[in-house]
Amino acid sequence: MPTQKALHPCVGGRAAPAGSCDRLTRPGVRPDTAKVDGGAPGPDRCRLPEPPVPGPPRMTSMPQQTTGGVLPGPLPEWFPRGLALLRDPALNKGSAFTEREREVLGLRGLLPPHVSTLEQQVDRVLENFRRLDSPLERYIMLESLHDRNEALFFRVIMEHPDETMPVIYTPTVGVACQQYGHIYRSPRGLYISGKDRGRVAEIMRNWPYRDARIIVVTDGERILGLGDLGASGMGIPTGKLALYTACAGVHPRRCLPVMLDVGTNNESLLEDPLYLGLRQRRLTGPAYDDLMAEFIAASQEVFPGIVVQFEDFANHNAFRLLRAYRERICCFNDDIQGTASVTLAGILSALRVTGRPLREQTFLFLGAGEAATGIADLLTQAMVADGLDAVAARGRCWMVDSKGLVVGERTDLIEHKRPYAHPHAQVTGFVEAVRTLEPTAIIGVGAAAQAFNREVITAMAEINERPIVFALSNPTSKAECTAEQAYAWSEGRALFASGSPFDPVEVGGRRFVARQGNNSYIFPGVGLGLVAVQALRVTDSMFSVAAQALADAVGEDDLAQGSLFPALSRVREVSADIAAAVAGIAFSEGLAGIDRPADLRAFMQEQMYQPRYASYVD
Repeated sequence: MPTQKALHPCVGGRAAPAGSCDRLTRPGVRPDTAKVDGGAPGPDRCRLPEPPVPGPPRMTSMPQQTTGGVLPGPLPEWFPRGLALLRDPALNKGSAFTEREREVLGLRGLLPPHVSTLEQQVDRVLENFRRLDSPLERYIMLESLHDRNEALFFRVIMEHPDETMPVIYTPTVGVACQQYGHIYRSPRGLYISGKDRGRVAEIMRNWPYRDARIIVVTDGERILGLGDLGASGMGIPTGKLALYTACAGVHPRRCLPVMLDVGTNNESLLEDPLYLGLRQRRLTGPAYDDLMAEFIAASQEVFPGIVVQFEDFANHNAFRLLRAYRERICCFNDDIQGTASVTLAGILSALRVTGRPLREQTFLFLGAGEAATGIADLLTQAMVADGLDAVAARGRCWMVDSKGLVVGERTDLIEHKRPYAHPHAQVTGFVEAVRTLEPTAIIGVGAAAQAFNREVITAMAEINERPIVFALSNPTSKAECTAEQAYAWSEGRALFASGSPFDPVEVGGRRFVARQGNNSYIFPGVGLGLVAVQALRVTDSMFSVAAQALADAVGEDDLAQGSLFPALSRVREVSADIAAAVAGIAFSEGLAGIDRPADLRAFMQEQMYQPRYASYVD
């Protein structure tokens, strides 16, 4: 095989000789954020990835298999060959390498002789996926695919979201996190521990891809409804970012999962010999805050302007971290703001069925944590926009926590509950609260499994012709009720949404398709919009317009079958709508870092990654 010595002029971020590599520039777009085919950052004609070497922040070109077409110029010296190429998930095409590629790249004999198409590879993956009975086994299979062929992994997810998304994220990801130390195969993401104080920026520079534009970070203290899973919670950032790519086309190289390992208070993990995290109690107080501050500063130093999504932090940290940083960097908390947005969208869809305006609704939450408060805050803003004053709007949102109804006379309330502590006699049981307050909607976000029992649903059906029942806790084992229970106990009149997937239900001769009120409808599109326009901050208005865009995507045929959300098969289309709406707010509020494109939605579609193979040699 001939050795190709010449380096491509853009390798390593070095300046190209005049005329050797034309950069794509768009009016108002900084050169370091220019886009190439398939939604990747980097130059238009220079499609070779940079070698994963440490160094100062720089944009890298898109991995070849995502661009399509033929790569220009000779392959650089560092381009992997033979087994090294097959072991690089960003470049590997498996059995789809052409005869010519096999000859030039040292692959002949290392692969079966048949050259497969990408479509054939997808079929092979699905055949094996469907043979597996256990959701956890399916999760392991897909993650193994992710580790060896990134393009194929995302092609499978994007073409078959109904089958695969409940596996790579909720509900199966919860089980995967619980078993993380026992099913661990290979590293994915960046681990920063309490032992790394003073060296966080150095560690972040170890990440090989300098064009990261969005971080999902967790400290593992409140993983879904499962509690403190410590470093085993890394499955959440990796799963979320897989959805950023699959649902909204955010390029994989722009996604950085981070586990902030500050220890765990979970005794079973501390005693598990296969646990992979720090074996110590959680950092608290100044030690915790100092590590977080160092992480935030380092993220902006190493990846200037990167979006930070806080994920699955415990209530006592979630609110204060969001307050501390939301005016300083581009950040949001999906458990607070993303959950609120998808819930508001579901409510808006339900009101198209009931025919009653938002300002006339009364909401009763089971749970008073970050999700409940975030939803109530966004509902309050929406009701104000619908004609109520802020006090009256807040008065239509009630909460029940572990000690009963949240009322003004209680002295044990933490700060985020106080705006929703209204004058009322104390009520201890949820069904008593339903009968007393007569809500039009109940929203479960407290991970209290089966709390929406027959008595609760029956009471709601007695009060309302079309009761709104949202059982949003996940995973499925924590759901307040199932779709079948909600429909059966309400005689088919409930307007139902859930945080975990349920199969279609037949009640009274009618078939209901209850779709998830899952954050995956919201956060990927929000993230795409933020990244595409280089937003400086994230505002509540962005989540309001995201909710409206999602609700607008629900058709009459969806509502007729009981669905308050669009089909998952449309999620990329919906994400483009949401991204455009979010970008519109960024421009109107003066928070965008680029000039406004003529057509925001078309601009978003141009940014979206499409997994496909390119030819590495002529």
